[in-house]
Amino acid sequence: MLGDYGQFKKSIYNLTQIDLSAYKENQMRRRIDTLIAKNNVLSYATYVDLLKKDKQKMEQFINFLTINVSEFYRDADQWKIIREKAIPELLHRFGKNLKIWSAACSTGDEPYSLVMELSRYLPLHQVRVIATDIDKQVLNAARIGIYKDKSIAGVPLEWKQKYFIKKGDSYQISNEIKSRVEFREHNLLKDAYPSDCHLIVCRNVMIYFTEEAKFEIYKKFNKSLVNNGILFIGSSEQILDFRSLNFYRKNACFFSKVDEIK
Repeated sequence: MLGDYGQFKKSIYNLTQIDLSAYKENQMRRRIDTLIAKNNVLSYATYVDLLKKDKQKMEQFINFLTINVSEFYRDADQWKIIREKAIPELLHRFGKNLKIWSAACSTGDEPYSLVMELSRYLPLHQVRVIATDIDKQVLNAARIGIYKDKSIAGVPLEWKQKYFIKKGDSYQISNEIKSRVEFREHNLLKDAYPSDCHLIVCRNVMIYFTEEAKFEIYKKFNKSLVNNGILFIGSSEQILDFRSLNFYRKNACFFSKVDEIK
């Protein structure tokens, strides 16, 4: 036994402001126990001491904690809806100055995909996407913007040819696209949310949280959106109580804000 997991959660919160109680415990504890074993540590208390002393181990822990699986145009059918319905609707309703937030953006695949889709309708200099994640390492990778074949497999050919430069066995995304994304560190469970967003994209992240944490995050997303703004979630996710959150379900992955939560 590694010791008192409850005390470990408190220690981690004090160190990182990450609330492990908001994550599904069995799943998260297995992941953490595996990482501790890889570091040849025999107890939670000893591991906390290691994290306090070793910056690299702390970065390893946060990177391991935040499950980063990302790729451009993940779930192509949903991106078709973004392209053909959501973006045109938002432009018609709100005009060209859209405020878009890619939450839990991982290595940047998603916000860069958004920029490319918006470029179908707007000059690039009018496109702005805020992209946030809790993990500094993936944000640094996103800012660099180098990807393997697998990550960009879903990118339309026109964009591959226009916005990617092949470098060995990798691809560098162009500065034209990179310059339209502002990357920020952000904790969905703790930090203040951007306001007056027209589109929020948060996909394949909520599956790791408890139902209580999900409800609070979705409530905050609702408050972050302007009325009739759109929330885009992952195909493996659901908002079962969307009516109580004042969302209207447009389809399985798209929800529109109908009013402020009272």
